[in-house]
Amino acid sequence: MKQRFYSLDVFRGATVALMILVNNPGSWSYIYAPLEHAPWHGCTPTDLVFPFFLFAVGNAMAFVMPRLQEAGNAAFLKKVFTRTLLIFGIGLFLNWFPFVKWSGDQLVFKKWVEAAASGGMPTGVRILGVLQRIALAYCFAALIVYYGKIRGAFVTGAVILLGYWLVCMLAGAPADPYSLSGYFGTAVDKAVLGTAHMYKGEGVAFDPEGLASLLPAVVQVILGYLVGNYILQKGKTYEMIAGLFVIGCIFIFAGFCWDMVFPINKKIWTSSFVIYTTGLAILVLCVLMYAIEMRGVRGVWSRFFDVFGKNALFIFMISGILPRIYGLIRITDGVDGKGQIIHKGLSQWMYDHIFAPAFGYMNGSLLYAVFNILLMWLLCYWLDRKKIYIKV
Repeated sequence: MKQRFYSLDVFRGATVALMILVNNPGSWSYIYAPLEHAPWHGCTPTDLVFPFFLFAVGNAMAFVMPRLQEAGNAAFLKKVFTRTLLIFGIGLFLNWFPFVKWSGDQLVFKKWVEAAASGGMPTGVRILGVLQRIALAYCFAALIVYYGKIRGAFVTGAVILLGYWLVCMLAGAPADPYSLSGYFGTAVDKAVLGTAHMYKGEGVAFDPEGLASLLPAVVQVILGYLVGNYILQKGKTYEMIAGLFVIGCIFIFAGFCWDMVFPINKKIWTSSFVIYTTGLAILVLCVLMYAIEMRGVRGVWSRFFDVFGKNALFIFMISGILPRIYGLIRITDGVDGKGQIIHKGLSQWMYDHIFAPAFGYMNGSLLYAVFNILLMWLLCYWLDRKKIYIKV
């Protein structure tokens, strides 16, 4: 009989809570440094959230894969492809939602492709994103694990990481293949997706969840699976925790060494980033397993994160929908220097008139994000009390 690892639920729930925290500040102009992504190379605490979640997806896969293998090939493929399409579709839905936007004083339909402004880039609905990467990374990792088993998954992961490094180095700009302008993956995304459907937060068409950088992200899920399988094999023992701790330290050291020639970088999801963040995820998991499984340290803190983990993808989806709804609710907020009426979305108005005046710009921005976490927690708690678990 399989043992239940409550610490894995807490780990997954804490990761979801942090995702909500970093995605919903009161103002993007006022964010504490640890809650910002690294400008390019490097890794902040915020940069750990997404790889930790992919790692958790792999952990969960280790617990369900035996059941899928017993169900047979057809049932496995149906399950994986259905889940992939559903998660990818939800991500695309969120990118387009709420399908209308404010243009002056009118709500207009958000077109799949918008006419480019004079001298500007074409814009439209972004095709890729966080949920889309989760869907595709899960799909490819599940296929690799199912057909390749443990050894095949390990070898395939190593080949992908080394191959990605080689392709980045040879196909990128000779002067700096790992720079924003030199990264080869942008050309792939432009050719396949089109500039209109790419992320432009860097000031140019560049997608941090692009197609090329999906490959090493798949390995993040595979490594999560391998760790989850190791935990299942060893059980709740000090030997298991000690072994994982050593592996985590080795990964972190290897990531730092690789960083010297292939910089740790989330935005192009470098191989060194995969190894380094996986090592950190393993160490965090070791601490949680030691405290929760071996020492029985539980309480309000673990319960708080646990409820997030039980409806992880659903609550992440809701946390993406609410800010978009807030943006549609416009509140008149005086006039500007030219006598023009100022309209603000609900979230901006709440920050400007409640959180910033009461707590200051920086703390107000942080506490607005905490407010959103608590709002999501109440929903998660209610769902848990009602035994409602929305599986995606």
